[in-house]
Amino acid sequence: MYVNNNVVENEQTLKNVFQNCSDIIFRDITIHDQTKALLVYVDGMINADIITSSVLKPLIYDGLPQGLGKIDSLAQMCKQELVSVLSTKKLSNFEEIVDHILKGNVAILVDGENTALLADVSKFETRAIEEPHNEASIRGPKEGFTESLRINTTMLRRILATPKLKFESLKLGTLSQTDILIAYIEGTVSVPVLNEVRKRIHQIQIDGILESGYIEESIEDTQLSPFPQIQVTERPDVVAAGLLNGRVAILTNGDSCTLVVPMTFWEGLQAPDDFYERFLFTTLIRWIRYFFALFSMLLPSVYIALTNFHQEMVPQKLMLTIASLREKSPFPTIIEVFMMEVMFEGLREAGIRLPKQIGPLVSIVGALVIGDAAVRAGIISAPIVIVVSAAGIASFIIPRYRFGYALRMLRFPLLILSGLFGLFGLATGILTILIHLIQLSPFGTPYLTPVAPQITRRLKDVWMRPPRKRAVYNEPQNEAD
Repeated sequence: MYVNNNVVENEQTLKNVFQNCSDIIFRDITIHDQTKALLVYVDGMINADIITSSVLKPLIYDGLPQGLGKIDSLAQMCKQELVSVLSTKKLSNFEEIVDHILKGNVAILVDGENTALLADVSKFETRAIEEPHNEASIRGPKEGFTESLRINTTMLRRILATPKLKFESLKLGTLSQTDILIAYIEGTVSVPVLNEVRKRIHQIQIDGILESGYIEESIEDTQLSPFPQIQVTERPDVVAAGLLNGRVAILTNGDSCTLVVPMTFWEGLQAPDDFYERFLFTTLIRWIRYFFALFSMLLPSVYIALTNFHQEMVPQKLMLTIASLREKSPFPTIIEVFMMEVMFEGLREAGIRLPKQIGPLVSIVGALVIGDAAVRAGIISAPIVIVVSAAGIASFIIPRYRFGYALRMLRFPLLILSGLFGLFGLATGILTILIHLIQLSPFGTPYLTPVAPQITRRLKDVWMRPPRKRAVYNEPQNEAD
């Protein structure tokens, strides 16, 4: 349906579309008793000051420019600077007009004119730029993305001030009509990855996009893998680094999280300030991080396998101590570990969901109190509390919180295999995980790149953070010369 020359009929058409929408404002005005005009906008989504100074005042009080006479063209209005708004466009399709009104534009329809002028006067209440709570860093930028798409693109533009940084716009969700941006650096981006991202996003058929997780789940290669295949971050510097490495970012309006594709296994173990600190310290921390990641996933399983099947591998004095402490426990070792693992995960989740003031208190104190009470009651042996607590605390060293989900989930099948078959079952579980990682290839990029397949020039960035090339400074001239 298209706009006609009768403003009354156009108003009725829009009122039928916005029936029972009390936040839609219809404002009728008359310019010098000659021309009727209609303003349509969403209350609470527009800047009232701009409406008054740039729309109503020129039309009602200032009148028409000299020599213009009766209004016969919206294009002529813009040309005569009757509406001094930066972003304006003419539309004649009611579907497009309604969409722009719902995005914070004001529609101006004039009697005798078969087009509508849309002026962008949107103003939303937005959250201030803050440091991301889930990606804290000691050194580096402290700002994080907000729920405003335009603020997020501005932060990226400030870091990458180049016209090669591109933002492709599209809408997802038949009802939500959520604005989505695909960001990449022209000439640097991997073209096959970019084309695959475009293809998968255009295939999404959904009523509404409320958060970037809807997109992530729709475009990832497999939903059955515990390992994240798309990096999720709230930090502009992390997104900028990914773009510089040829990756593609997906920004969603109304969400502070940005998707960066593709993601590799090693990126899940790297922190943003790895690239801001000196390389010797960063290399040491990176090795410690790798060790504790394996420690957190394998320690409970190794304990079960050694104490149940391979006691000869444990020093005799230590084994006697463990056996004496377990003497009063009524449950097998695997049941004890399962009970403590489930309790630890429950306390961790409770600490996240509870208010910030009492969440950490409940998780830490709860673990200490329950663990001590269980040992005193003879339900669980003391070594089990030590093992599970050590593994749980070690998992906190993983910088990407979502990547830690995979390692926490894999503990449970490894516990079962170790409890049934000892170290043989644990080795079988580890090999199965490695085979899965080798086969995983998000967006055509092997998940273990650059280790498998091996890319020599990028391999050293996995094991260490190589030092940057030292700048060459000009030596001061000798005044005597």
